Amino acid sequence: MIFLGLVTATREYQDNLKLREGLLVGFFLAGLVTLGSLQSWWLKPLIEGMDGATLFFGTTGLTALTDNAALTYLGSLVEAITPELQYALVAGAVTGGGLTVIANAPNPAGVGILQNAKAFGSEGISPMGLFLGALPPTAVAIVFFWWVR
Repeated sequence: MIFLGLVTATREYQDNLKLREGLLVGFFLAGLVTLGSLQSWWLKPLIEGMDGATLFFGTTGLTALTDNAALTYLGSLVEAITPELQYALVAGAVTGGGLTVIANAPNPAGVGILQNAKAFGSEGISPMGLFLGALPPTAVAIVFFWWVR
């Protein structure tokens, strides 16, 4: 309430408040917490049956298709997960977070900035171009998060 009051009082000094985007993120996270605990029945045997490398590379690939917060939260629901599997889960989510716009919170902000850049023409940036451009840094992250650690 204090934040909304401050925004209202200083309206002439800032851009319009965009509540829709924040509310969508909030509803996503609320749904994740509410419905996520119901997923542990199939996640526990799946994660416990994997070794560290399988979980790391599986999470790296999966985070290109889904939100990395969802992956790490669902993984945290598995009780008695070993420290090696915890590391593999979080490192895989961080490593693959740049492969897509949807996997990481800063990515949509970057896309919003790049969409308006004149260098990309009237069509803006290409999701496939973004994916291909993210492969080299992701390969570097794989080396440092998995083999050098």
